[in-house]
Amino acid sequence: MKRRYLLEAGAVMFGTVWLSNYLRRKPKVMTAAKNNEFEIAKTEEEWRTTLTPEQFRVLRQHGTERAGTSPLDKQYAAGEYLCAGCDLPLFTSDTKFNSGTGWPSFYAPIEGAIATTIDKSFFMTRVEVHCSRCGGHLGHVFNDGPKPTGKRYCMNGVSLKFVAS
Repeated sequence: MKRRYLLEAGAVMFGTVWLSNYLRRKPKVMTAAKNNEFEIAKTEEEWRTTLTPEQFRVLRQHGTERAGTSPLDKQYAAGEYLCAGCDLPLFTSDTKFNSGTGWPSFYAPIEGAIATTIDKSFFMTRVEVHCSRCGGHLGHVFNDGPKPTGKRYCMNGVSLKFVAS
């Protein structure tokens, strides 16, 4: 009985330590200075001076804004959605749709505007979307969108700027 108790207690302690380390882990800063594949290269301090704290957290530290907080989610005027980090046009209003998720969603980006990587955080595998010019984290793409692409580019509104046409 004591051996079983010790094994269970040890497993609980190990799991608690591992989980607390996982949850406390700081997100990696995605700066162009560390990743030379992007046209725009700025240091972390340069990004901090040009972005708001929330934009920095999302674009450079792979954060996510709270669902339903972006006014761009309900923006349906004609125009373009630009990267908040470098002003690269990413999406047009023609491809925007209401996904009901609380984030601005699109079924297709402007050709060449985005790049993707695999995101294995939060015990799942997702496809992360980032700006092809500055590397800023924009959101994720899922395979449950409308026709014609069947894709749902679920973007953080804080990572975008809307310019009406």
